[in-house]
Amino acid sequence: MTDTPHHAEHKPRPLVDLAISIVIPSLILMKLSGEQRLGADGALLLALAFPLGWGLWELARYRKFNWIALLGLVSVLLTGGIGLLQLDTQWLAIKEAAVPGIIGLVVLASTRTSYPLIRTMLYNPKVLNVEKIHEQLERNGQTAHFEARLLRATYLLSGTFFFSSFMNYVLAKWIVNSPAGSEAFNAELGRMTLLSYPMIAIPSMVMMMAIFFYLWRTIHGLTGLRLEDIIATPHERRPEK
Repeated sequence: MTDTPHHAEHKPRPLVDLAISIVIPSLILMKLSGEQRLGADGALLLALAFPLGWGLWELARYRKFNWIALLGLVSVLLTGGIGLLQLDTQWLAIKEAAVPGIIGLVVLASTRTSYPLIRTMLYNPKVLNVEKIHEQLERNGQTAHFEARLLRATYLLSGTFFFSSFMNYVLAKWIVNSPAGSEAFNAELGRMTLLSYPMIAIPSMVMMMAIFFYLWRTIHGLTGLRLEDIIATPHERRPEK
């Protein structure tokens, strides 16, 4: 008898994440903040409970530390604090810009280490057949050339987070103008959260795909491997027992 059946590999569920972390909280803030319903504070607490509870459940369920998820939880708690403590809305714009900005700085700083974060996000065994790529690079004598290209891709990756940081700040300043803790503030916060997906997340996703394409073209050019050769298969992702 085992007590670890829950340790299945985490499978991305973007639609579920989007619904729980963005859509439901936004609708709660916009529709339930009136005094005749939950009130500004009640609606804010309920809205925050969804992404916070989901993030904690995922961490407990898969028992895998995710520093991006941790930053997300910190972001949620800071947003709640600004609303409940009724701080100046300028702090909301700063917070919205700070989270992706910090990630961008961490990605940039990782270029000074022996393990740039692009290896965690894109160039890793769950996404690519890293072992086969490395063998072919060594065979062709292109390892140093590839490392230089990987460094460039890391700079591009940090740029996507800096883009998100700037857009988050602009969006927060543009939409959220009412006093924190008010019904209008909650409605504006919900509207900002909904708009952040098409205006920020989708362009950032496109930029991330462009970086992956750049990485793939680099690998193909230096190794001659085809796309189907370098994409990790389910069998290759599974660690040997």
